[in-house]
Amino acid sequence: MTEALIGFAAIFALAIIRVPLAFAMGLVGFGGIAYTRGLDPALASTAQVVYETGFAYTLSVIPLFILMGNFVARAGLAHELFEAAYAFIGHVRGGLAHATIAACAGFGAICGSSIATAATMSKVAYPSMKKLGYSDSLSTGVMAAGGTLGIMIPPSTIMVIYGIITETNIGKLFAAGVLPGILTAALLMAGVVVTTSRDPEHAPPGERMSWPQRWRALRGIWGVVLLVLIVLGGIYGGFFTATEGAGFGAAGAFLFALLRGRLTFRSTFEVLVESARTTAMLFTLLIAASLFANFVNFTTMPGDLKEWITHLGLSPTMVVVAMMGIYVVLGTVMEELTMVLLTIPLFFPIVTSLGFDPVWFGVLIVMIVQIGLISPPVGMNLFVLNALLPGVGLGNIFRGCWPFVAVMIVVLGLLIAFPQLSLWLPSLMK
Repeated sequence: MTEALIGFAAIFALAIIRVPLAFAMGLVGFGGIAYTRGLDPALASTAQVVYETGFAYTLSVIPLFILMGNFVARAGLAHELFEAAYAFIGHVRGGLAHATIAACAGFGAICGSSIATAATMSKVAYPSMKKLGYSDSLSTGVMAAGGTLGIMIPPSTIMVIYGIITETNIGKLFAAGVLPGILTAALLMAGVVVTTSRDPEHAPPGERMSWPQRWRALRGIWGVVLLVLIVLGGIYGGFFTATEGAGFGAAGAFLFALLRGRLTFRSTFEVLVESARTTAMLFTLLIAASLFANFVNFTTMPGDLKEWITHLGLSPTMVVVAMMGIYVVLGTVMEELTMVLLTIPLFFPIVTSLGFDPVWFGVLIVMIVQIGLISPPVGMNLFVLNALLPGVGLGNIFRGCWPFVAVMIVVLGLLIAFPQLSLWLPSLMK
């Protein structure tokens, strides 16, 4: 166990001196295997991990979903979603905030990225909220929190990565995220109601739309509905795998963007380059995390942790609650994907040995990542909004997100207390 603890300390030390995480994990993993098993096994393990990651068919789902999300953003479908939501609920107090959350949920169903969802909504929703007189704290808090729905409501990049690392069925993970995603969106809206009722000046009501205007707004989201039906309907219905669904989704998003006249040769090239850059970053992290996980598995740490937890005499549920508490604390000081890749090799064997469903634990992990994305001081969504909205101070963004952090912690508690919220839909799949 000592070697593993030294390995974790080494990663944190390298991170402090600003060594990129992928290189830190890769170097420590390689060095750890070389120390415990020898140089030749370390070289062989590294070559095997790189080869298997690069040629794994299941991993092709990652670049395809990333490409789909980038084409969707380029096609401007987020604007139609926001307009449709605003047409129905924009006239109530906080209506624009509710519409933003609803649009984030819809955009998340065809994007799969939290950062992309938050960034897109900063361009689509923030100008309207600013014009109507919404406070910057509420506006940015809603966009940051709503953006996290992009990784809970399928397709989800985090779910794909979790499924690959733990060898959990990705289709079932996608199904498991539907009800928690809807529940999170509903409770975020409830958080808006509480915030605006305590301080009505945060969110003046908007203009009431007529029913003909509402129906016209609904007609604008047919592309979103069709994409969701093709991708998720095909996966849940057993017509094709998650990877094939990602391919259909990427092709469909490309056609929508093309038919709307949003693609030129230059913009298509930009989409491809951005997708390739994001894919390369994720694959580098996956390779490094796998190498480090191999090193940890060579040590006695996983077995020692299981034995220690058994001797504590805690109930299995309390063990999971303790893990979630650790994750919440780590999420305030660590980047979320880093946190997941570092801890899954330790926690996942314990969870499965306690008899818990890996699909359920995957949904808990995604919710933890959602909380981390909006938890100061290192929540990625907060810094994305700060970069895209230079007129809004980081302090305002931090203040606006805290009520929604509390809402998500409540959702996490509900998912732990009622596992069927995650497991009911997967149980219906073949």
